[in-house]
Amino acid sequence: MKAFTRETSTVVVVPGMNCDTDQIIPARFLKADRAQGYGQFLFHDIRRDSDGNLNPDFPLNRPGAEQARILLVEDNFGCGSSREGAVYALIDAGIRALIAPSFGDIFYNNALKNGLVPVRLPREHCEALASYLASHPEAEVTVDLEAEQLTLPADLGQFPISIDPFARECILKGLDEMEMTFSLMDQITAFEAKRMQECPWLDR
Repeated sequence: MKAFTRETSTVVVVPGMNCDTDQIIPARFLKADRAQGYGQFLFHDIRRDSDGNLNPDFPLNRPGAEQARILLVEDNFGCGSSREGAVYALIDAGIRALIAPSFGDIFYNNALKNGLVPVRLPREHCEALASYLASHPEAEVTVDLEAEQLTLPADLGQFPISIDPFARECILKGLDEMEMTFSLMDQITAFEAKRMQECPWLDR
């Protein structure tokens, strides 16, 4: 997992309520070797026309969109199946954070476990940001996980970022749950030694 502390980036607005994981990455691509990157399959079917060519009107196909590290999406993003590949596709495409009114529960947790930061922002503020970006596509947003603060452009405001403290610590350090556990082995070993000394009957 790549550590995340703070990201300032332009933002791509991807419209669509209830965008499910099959839209994020169609199931047929999940057999592909991830070593080659799932980013090539991100929004594969909805960003192409009926002939399979990239639709120039799809937000991520527009010039400059490849530089954005943050997506603004709509309600219930990532709903549907539990496929972790949806998160892989976003990360492999260079996306570091998502902003939405709400996320699918399993997708949200998968994102945290893989270092993709999902930021919940009330719908009215998401809509205000989308409206501003429509006329100011060069505007930047800052997701500061260390300071737990989201900063929007112009006078759109600053908002707290609230995620699980353990997940936040893992992402800040760039460690998954197993790696975080191994990083605490000295404390775990010391605790076990003390427990054995104080309560030897527990190991009988």
